Parts: sequence; C-alpha cells; structure tokens
Amino acid sequence: MHFLLIYDLVPDYLDRREEFRNEHLALAWDAHKRGELVIAGALAEPADRAVLFFQAGSPDVVEAFAKADPYVINGLVARWQVRRWNTVVGETAATPVRPS
Repeated sequence: MHFLLIYDLVPDYLDRREEFRNEHLALAWDAHKRGELVIAGALAEPADRAVLFFQAGSPDVVEAFAKADPYVINGLVARWQVRRWNTVVGETAATPVRPS
C-alpha cells in the first residue's frame, strides 16, 4: 500500500530546521533503506508543506515515523496527517489500472 505523510510546516521552518536537519535526514534515509520511505521533500515557494511518500503494509509505519521525527518533536511541524494513496498509474502503482 502507498501512503502520503503530509506535514504542515510552521512559518519559520526554514530558519529553524538546521538544528534538527541531520537527525531528521538520518531517520528518513534509514526508512528509505528499509524500503518504507520512497521519496520525500518540502514543497517550495512557499516552503509551507512537506510530502513524504511511503510504501508500507499499514499506516502504523508512517505514523511511527512522524512520531519519531525531530521536526515533529521540536515543533517545526504544525500538523501532520497520513493519507492512503490509491496509486493506479506507473510501474510501481499499488493497484495498476490500465485502459481497456
């Protein structure tokens, strides 16, 4: 299954992230090595949200990531949510649907 972890970032996120960035990136790269986190990053102009794309058996994996994330723990994320993403197009789509 595919999931999106969506972060709503605080207004001063860019000013405050440096202190926690290495720890956050280590967590993210570890999740990537385990095959859970596929790709992730902050949206630009404005940097008000970040989107992390996970492949996991349940949303519990994604929620555990968010709860352990230094950005969340230290208040750089105002809100976060996990959404199941029904992917239908592409080689790695969870439930491919092709035209008839």
